[in-house]
Amino acid sequence: MHSRWQKVAQATALAVAVCFSMGATDSNARYYDLNHRMMCTCGCAQLLGECNHVGCTQSGEELTLLRTNIASGMGDKEILAAFSTKYGATVLAAPGTHGFDLVAWIAPFAVFAAALLGTILLIKRWSGLSALKAEAAAANPQLETPADVERRDRIRRETGVDGGF
Repeated sequence: MHSRWQKVAQATALAVAVCFSMGATDSNARYYDLNHRMMCTCGCAQLLGECNHVGCTQSGEELTLLRTNIASGMGDKEILAAFSTKYGATVLAAPGTHGFDLVAWIAPFAVFAAALLGTILLIKRWSGLSALKAEAAAANPQLETPADVERRDRIRRETGVDGGF
């Protein structure tokens, strides 16, 4: 009985492996994947596979070149490198993950972390200043001089403001 379950498990594993490998070698799946990893170079700011504006002069040529490269047996990295060489690095929909391109992935998180840290430090400073002002007011309740009171009253008379201070 054990051997029967082992054979069923092996057959299932084989079927799953075949199904996954078929999708990996399918040229249409590669074509779809690659044309969604590149940008159209006509200036529409759309993915190559999604460029649908009327009169696009670039997408047809690029998609034909992509099909030709897939049919010739080029690998995905080779195709992306060839497109990057021909059309420039802006043809890639996402920056690479090595060298200076890595900055494009790290910079947004670093800027967010720096802004968060700055905000936390600023709030701590503000709360510390208000605590210092409260301590100073408690230590010396007569902080206003008669000149300060007169100046405030004169400002209120001249501006017509009766409250809010």
